[in-house]
Amino acid sequence: MTTISSILTIHMLCSLDGYVTKKDGSVDWMNTGSQYPKGEELTENEIQEFLESVDCYVMGSRTYEHALELGWPYGETPVYVFSNGNLQDERAQVKFLSGDVKEVVEKGIKSVHKNIWMVGGPDLVSQFFYAGLADELVITYVPVLLGEGLPFFSKIAADIRLETLGTRAFKDGMVEIRYRVLK
Repeated sequence: MTTISSILTIHMLCSLDGYVTKKDGSVDWMNTGSQYPKGEELTENEIQEFLESVDCYVMGSRTYEHALELGWPYGETPVYVFSNGNLQDERAQVKFLSGDVKEVVEKGIKSVHKNIWMVGGPDLVSQFFYAGLADELVITYVPVLLGEGLPFFSKIAADIRLETLGTRAFKDGMVEIRYRVLK
């Protein structure tokens, strides 16, 4: 099997105080109705180009369940779901994985995909960082303070140095910060 050069990007939407869900697990706070007139407006072309550039998505079981509730935003793009449970999906592009994260990602995902987006959740994010799998980190901050809930960075065991690559502010008040993970 030939290894291709790949970039694994961890992406997460979170509240300004760092939570990815409310205490009850809901994500209804993500659409705040906020407006920032000076912000950028994403065009349909830009969104389509981005979606076409992603080779696969990686997520944990709770993120997978949220995606199903929200209407499956991943189309026909391959999706890898890390789960210790007994999840099933009839979609051919969805694969359920378990085992050593580093081994599974390096042998089964990075060896065949170039632009990999890991979209949650926090436990899996910490495992990816601990295993040295993350190349980039993109955090999109939603203009809301939740006060409590499931924190994005709850189990990071060591310093992870980052280099800022860019920022974007959007008309809906969200702010995206992109980092390179220094290894």
